[in-house]
Amino acid sequence: MPKLSPVRRVALLFAFGLGGAAAMPALAQTVEIAQGAVRGEAQGDVTAYRGIPYGAPPVGARRWSPPEPAPAWQGVRDARRYGPACIQPEMWQERAPDQSEDCLNLNVWTPRKAGSRAAPMPVMVWIHGGGFVVGSNAMPVYDGAQFARRDVVLVSINYRLGLLGFFAHPALLAQSPDAPTGNFGLLDTVAALEWVKQNIAAFGGDPHNVTIFGESAGAAMVNDLMVSPRARGLFHKAISQSGFNRNSAPPALGDGPFTGEATAMRFAAGQAIEGRDATAAEALRALPAELFASPEVGLGMALPMIDGYTLPEQPEEAFAAGHEAPVPFITGSNSWEASLMRESIAQDPERALTSLGPLQSKVEAAYARSGDRLAMAQDVRTDVTSTEPVRHLARLHAANGQPSYAYFFDYVPKALRAQFPGAGHGSEIPFVFDNLTDEGFTFYGAPQPPATAQDHAIAKAAIGYWVNFARDGSPGAVDGVEWKPITPEDAFLTFRDEEPEMQLHFRSDKLDLLEAVPAQTRSPIG
Repeated sequence: MPKLSPVRRVALLFAFGLGGAAAMPALAQTVEIAQGAVRGEAQGDVTAYRGIPYGAPPVGARRWSPPEPAPAWQGVRDARRYGPACIQPEMWQERAPDQSEDCLNLNVWTPRKAGSRAAPMPVMVWIHGGGFVVGSNAMPVYDGAQFARRDVVLVSINYRLGLLGFFAHPALLAQSPDAPTGNFGLLDTVAALEWVKQNIAAFGGDPHNVTIFGESAGAAMVNDLMVSPRARGLFHKAISQSGFNRNSAPPALGDGPFTGEATAMRFAAGQAIEGRDATAAEALRALPAELFASPEVGLGMALPMIDGYTLPEQPEEAFAAGHEAPVPFITGSNSWEASLMRESIAQDPERALTSLGPLQSKVEAAYARSGDRLAMAQDVRTDVTSTEPVRHLARLHAANGQPSYAYFFDYVPKALRAQFPGAGHGSEIPFVFDNLTDEGFTFYGAPQPPATAQDHAIAKAAIGYWVNFARDGSPGAVDGVEWKPITPEDAFLTFRDEEPEMQLHFRSDKLDLLEAVPAQTRSPIG
């Protein structure tokens, strides 16, 4: 099976208070939740509970059905190992994770000793990226121990991927119990949040102080949850990391060559399944799970759809109309998001510029300092697909009277600055999770020498702001640098060589030009 380059592979992998309460007892390694008892694993001053099922196995008749609660169990369930990942292709990864259709599980990290706290701890729920096709909550970079050491209960979740997660065949739509939908992966995230609401207090967490955050496809899911009526009230803050906030609308249900139904019908026809009746639904559910692990199945086909039930409108339109959740919001992106399009831009850098149409000459003049045409094309594509959409969505949320913050991550470890022109898609994650090690860590697919003091300082700042936000709804200040809201001065917190810095009117000369770029040119796929 062909392998992609490390940079491309990792890019795709990452490519959408109760103050008066009585003191809590020390948290035991065995915890009782709604389904039964679970036993975690001590990691020094943190306990990790892995592979806890939050949904019934979505297999057989439950394939392509809304998630149901996990069944209860007898005795104590061993939660010391990660659960399986959802079915996904192997070609984008060095090693395919253990995977199964029975994949609706989550992990929880919490401090071992909570007895000194007078109130429950804030909760953060991580939604992984991977283009809606790959990824899992078991990736080492998502280990939540450092959040727990800062008195945050960290939860990471799986959700159905590919065509098992996003599939709108009319035979299945007719069997939908509540309303026609193909957004099963999105419904999985809602079910995980419902599990958190019901059970997180057992781990010392506050069900009334939940922050959702995710990167790439996970960030797109955060944006979707912000506008989904199914998720309303299940979270209280949100962080969207590289969510491509202003791209063309997701495909809709209904007739037409590019809708969710049409995509599903084409897939079914390829499996010699015709028709729209219950017989077709039965035949689809009888397909082997291994079929959906093929790299040819799901790539570019599996996306959340506007269905009027889980997703009533495109997120950008919902924000513009003031329909999004009224919660504090952080959104941001990285300085080399064009890394997702690295190969196509290198082959034809002029395409990235000519696609701007009548804006091309003005944009080229604004970006002339980028140097050669390839560097200019990468900078333009980064800002078109990411930086300007971040500013746009943050402005919309602020205009609706909600706390709204923006960031720009431009930190590259010193040893790699000659190799990378900026911080690639997903490269902020090890810093946000503070999972740098003295043995070295992975930065955008490239092994990095042992983390330096400067690397650790950036990680300390990043996780510090995220924790402040989860606790209070404001990222506040870290080491004297206060993160200001986006308005009224288009303020961005920038992560660069030395320490975070607030920049007002951030890149306004360039981003103001790019506001007029048509939606169809904003795709991160290039």
